[in-house]
Amino acid sequence: MKVLRDELDLRRKTEIHEVEERKNGQINTLMQRHEEAFTDIKNYYNDITLNNLALISSLKEQMEDMRKKEERLQREMAEVALQNRRLVDPLQKARDEMAEMRRKLGDCERDKQILVSTKARLKVTEKELKDLQWEHEVLEQRFLKVQQERDELYRKFTAAIQEVQQKTGFKNLLLERKLQVLSTAVEKREVQFNEVLAASNMDPAALMLVSHKLEDVLESKNTTIKDLQYELARVCKAHNDLLRTYEAKLLAFGIPLDNVGFKPLETAVIGQTLGQGPAGLVATPT
Repeated sequence: MKVLRDELDLRRKTEIHEVEERKNGQINTLMQRHEEAFTDIKNYYNDITLNNLALISSLKEQMEDMRKKEERLQREMAEVALQNRRLVDPLQKARDEMAEMRRKLGDCERDKQILVSTKARLKVTEKELKDLQWEHEVLEQRFLKVQQERDELYRKFTAAIQEVQQKTGFKNLLLERKLQVLSTAVEKREVQFNEVLAASNMDPAALMLVSHKLEDVLESKNTTIKDLQYELARVCKAHNDLLRTYEAKLLAFGIPLDNVGFKPLETAVIGQTLGQGPAGLVATPT
């Protein structure tokens, strides 16, 4: 084991020595490479620095030239600005004059267009005026004719209304008197009949027969009275409808009702209601 340990120790030392030699060789190689790279970089940056210095020198010369050029341009610009300031007022005046001339030109053109349009409208208006004058004359003649027709119609209508009112009033009066006479006669006949029945001692059968005949006569008289009342109501209704039509026509022609000269009177039947329908439709006698 001692011999083996010594051999292994010797081998370990030998291997360590070899590793150290290889390590030192790699280190030397790396240092050499680094030196070469450093030298290359140093040369590269030296070239760059020289180039930059040359460029800076060239740029300084260019900047000097640009500064001189700028000073020259500034002097020229100051001279141009001075000339511009001298020319501002004449230029503004010329612009104002040009604007005024353009405005006047526009006004002149617009006035020409307005004049042409006005002449055209004047011709149209003159033609319309002539047409209106002719229409006015025609309408005035038609108005005079219509006014004459209205006056004639008003005269005829007033006369017709007065005549109808007189006839209707007279007819109503006759019908009312006739009704009164018939009513009085019926009452007298009933009184006389009752007195005769009370004074005579007739057979009940004969009395019944006479009563039936009397009832038939009274029924006939009542029917006649109702017909006369219906005819009276119909005439009154026609009279009232005619008055309403007359008033509506007067209002349609623009004639006030106060200018008629009289006030038409509506008729009414005592004890009977007139309807609102046509003249032939009246209420049932009550």
